[in-house]
Amino acid sequence: MIHSFDTAALPATPWKNGGGTTREIVCQPAGASMDSFDWRVSIARIAQAGPFSAFPGVDRVIMLLDGDGVRLHAPGIDHALDTPGQPFAFSGDVALDCDLLGGASTDFNVMTRRNRLRAEVQVLNAARQIPASTQGLLLVLRGAWHLQCGAHDFRCASGNGLWWDASTNWQGTPLEAHAQLVWVGLHDL
Repeated sequence: MIHSFDTAALPATPWKNGGGTTREIVCQPAGASMDSFDWRVSIARIAQAGPFSAFPGVDRVIMLLDGDGVRLHAPGIDHALDTPGQPFAFSGDVALDCDLLGGASTDFNVMTRRNRLRAEVQVLNAARQIPASTQGLLLVLRGAWHLQCGAHDFRCASGNGLWWDASTNWQGTPLEAHAQLVWVGLHDL
């Protein structure tokens, strides 16, 4: 089944530590808790420095969408997330600390249960046949895109997208110059 979404219409949930908010796009299976999901995709607004929550047994991919970015650090990790559209993968077992590199920033987050799924995250700038995946998500980051899967035909503008929970093959075509799309492919282990 294919589900559409508009990130602007998603409710923003404040973090417990007061450092930001999260807009959850999808969490599967439906109704799963933070301890039992197979995969979860969200957009977070980071407003102040502080710790990232640890998620044992979860692999994470984070990508800056806008703002000055953040520095993520822990023993063995020191990464400046300061360039939009460049995914950074890390283990959710690690409790990272986060420092702002300026003002607030917004990031895209993918989390997968390590023993169930593997996520592939790519940013697309040109027309492409998108590889099949058992589950996944497409989000227009900039411009507008024509997204087609069999008889399903969508036109999505910035901040809009689709997620699915059955194997699909997508064709993505930008409708304007400098359009950008993020693809999350989820693969069973």
